Amino acid sequence: MTSEPVTELPEAEYRSVWDRFYTEFAFSPSVNPAEWPAVKEPVDSVTWSLASLDEDPNYRRLDRFVAVVEQGLTAVVEQGLTACVEPQARLFALDWQHISYSFAPHRVGGQGQAPWPLSPYPDGDYYIYLSEDFRLGSFGHPWESSVCLFGQELLDTVATEIDDILGPPMRRAGRSLPAV
Repeated sequence: MTSEPVTELPEAEYRSVWDRFYTEFAFSPSVNPAEWPAVKEPVDSVTWSLASLDEDPNYRRLDRFVAVVEQGLTAVVEQGLTACVEPQARLFALDWQHISYSFAPHRVGGQGQAPWPLSPYPDGDYYIYLSEDFRLGSFGHPWESSVCLFGQELLDTVATEIDDILGPPMRRAGRSLPAV
């Protein structure tokens, strides 16, 4: 285990983590809406559309804010993931077909600390956060413009705040919900 708060995944670990992700989540990347979602969303998952952020030209809901009531998507997801793992635990930050990372969420993002690698908001590619045991995390889909959070503990921690930021979910457990 490394003492660095953020490390690039070495090639062998990169391949191992991605192979496991492809298998466990039946990952099938595609820009074709008929083939979405690109993963088999777990039973304990909720997926939200990111479309409401398009209505926010200054991205205030996405960006971090000091005031608790104005916390955006990024801050809420980061805080939720941090709260759901032990202080010594590491998470994976996966960027499809790009450099991916292992990092210690309790040791990043604060004043004087390294920033979180990537974001829950998919910026042109699939962005994925995963616990080392793959029990919880996030899956950002850039073309569907959605974020799926999974793992009951994470959902219990952040779902209400994410609803406040993004509105009602579009899917639960991989099943579409009626439009509200």
